[in-house]
Amino acid sequence: MTDLAHLSWTDLPDRPPVLVPLGSIEQHGPHLPLDTDTRIADAVARAVARRREERRPGERWLVAPPVVYAASGEHQDFPGTMSIGNEALGFLLVELVRSLTLWSGRVVIVNAHGGNVGCLTSVVARLAEEGREAAWIPCFPERGDAHAGHTETSLMLHLAPELVDLKRAEAGNTAPLKELMPALRASGVRAVSPSGVLGDPTTATAAEGARLFAELLDRAEEALP
Repeated sequence: MTDLAHLSWTDLPDRPPVLVPLGSIEQHGPHLPLDTDTRIADAVARAVARRREERRPGERWLVAPPVVYAASGEHQDFPGTMSIGNEALGFLLVELVRSLTLWSGRVVIVNAHGGNVGCLTSVVARLAEEGREAAWIPCFPERGDAHAGHTETSLMLHLAPELVDLKRAEAGNTAPLKELMPALRASGVRAVSPSGVLGDPTTATAAEGARLFAELLDRAEEALP
């Protein structure tokens, strides 16, 4: 695995595959940092690249700097959230992939924020129509609570424990996301959870985070085109 940003242009291999982590800067309750999604996406991209190179000797995967600004309008009622919306995110990703594919091989966006999914689906379809080799893969556990709860807090205890303040962790709205979606779409996260937490972070552990991260890697690698 190689950090794309650390190379000179003369160091680049011919038509390398590139992973682009996509996260967000948004509230994650009182106990997690604003860049939680970005950190998870970046960690998954790096680990997947290393694993792919180990399993396929001779391949060289580049990991681009993360895209940190995304579509986080559902969190906009909370200070610290920085959202550019779906239209701007779509424009950014289309132009980014157009630029990358002038010299790269396939481009795979590694996404850790649910609010980006609709935009990504349309972006990848548009790029495919242009004949560009682009895809996106999720880094969400198959099961887990929705936001800043047990799942994300466990992952952060594994990836960056120094940034987690468990003394400030408190259970938020623990209703299933499917039940919350109408209110979330209409009024945002604050309407259903004053703390911004959807789930229960008080049960999180680093050991559970390590297990969840391994699950994320398996799912991401399976989805890798």
